[in-house]
Amino acid sequence: LDPHGRTFNVVILGLGFLFIFTAFTTCGNVEQTVVKSLQNDTFAGSGYHSLGIIYGVFSFSNLLAPTVVTIIGPKLTMFLSGLVYSGYIAVFIIPSTWPFYLTSVLIGVGAAMLWTAQGHFLVENSEASTINRNTGVFWALLQCRYAATGTNVRLQLFSLFSQFKLAFHVPSCLETILQHLKTKTILLLSPCMAYSGLELSFYSGVYGTCIGATAQFGEAAKGLIGISGIMVGVGEIVGGGSFGLLCRNNRFRRTSVVFLGMVVHFIAFYLIFLTIPDDAPVVLKTPAQKKPYIPPSVSIALLCSFLLGLGDSCFNTQLYSILGRVYSEHSTPAFAIFKFIQSVFAAVAFFYSGYVLLMWQLLLMIILGFTGTLCFFVVERLQNFSVDFQ
Repeated sequence: LDPHGRTFNVVILGLGFLFIFTAFTTCGNVEQTVVKSLQNDTFAGSGYHSLGIIYGVFSFSNLLAPTVVTIIGPKLTMFLSGLVYSGYIAVFIIPSTWPFYLTSVLIGVGAAMLWTAQGHFLVENSEASTINRNTGVFWALLQCRYAATGTNVRLQLFSLFSQFKLAFHVPSCLETILQHLKTKTILLLSPCMAYSGLELSFYSGVYGTCIGATAQFGEAAKGLIGISGIMVGVGEIVGGGSFGLLCRNNRFRRTSVVFLGMVVHFIAFYLIFLTIPDDAPVVLKTPAQKKPYIPPSVSIALLCSFLLGLGDSCFNTQLYSILGRVYSEHSTPAFAIFKFIQSVFAAVAFFYSGYVLLMWQLLLMIILGFTGTLCFFVVERLQNFSVDFQ
């Protein structure tokens, strides 16, 4: 394809993922809060456990995703995966415990297939000079999901799949994945990938629950969950759009973006530590009982939402960018490994989120975020010195 055709494909990819994840993100943000209000003799599900199952199954399904995509093709893979997402959303129409958890398992499998195909498609339609721009464009379009809640995803899926014209050639996917796991790049980027999983679980599920459980917000607390999700999306869009342009042709280095992501996240964590009750993630039906260090503020809470989204876009866009650059010839297993590590840590985080106080969750993210940033710096420096570094 000519450059304009490739750009068009990237835009269509972003729009398609926007439609798919609009409904799923809405459910993730309010799931634990809604599920707590449903618990009775006939429904005993946990939103945290559902999300933990999703990302747990997602992680291990990534090891098989390249093989499946090779066998049935990316278009059919993404089409079927999109239908699975629709099924998960439909469960909330008439909540029941066993369909709730069953679809959690299925969507974990579907997510691995969907994101593996997405990574390959993005690299196929990019060059070394455009990978940063295309990653930023895709990420910005995807994150518009936070401002587009309420869209009926099932009516929108088909506009994406008719545009995909991918041809995979992976001789031995699982063997290639195992080979990539031993490379220096993957090993060094693993802490950064792991951190992206922890902070994913925090901004997509835990933080909204914390806001909803903060008694000082009064009757407005539940409504703030949706507004918080929108502010996360604003941060994601600003970050994805800006960094895709700033990093074009190396005018703004990847390390600068990742460092910015670490700083804005640490600022958000500190403000959350001061203003949100420590027991907010672990309470069930009653509001949080502990008092924060300073009175909660709606403006500070929404600022933190924006910073969480902005920082997340920093880490994810640059991880996509550096993997696409280093593994341009073997991108499918590289992105499968990225999603495997990310989803393992997201799953673990969702499972412990309902039991661990807020301050310890924040401390863990700070430690892993700092370590991941340092490791990313090492990879970028070595990559600049050696084109053969892998």
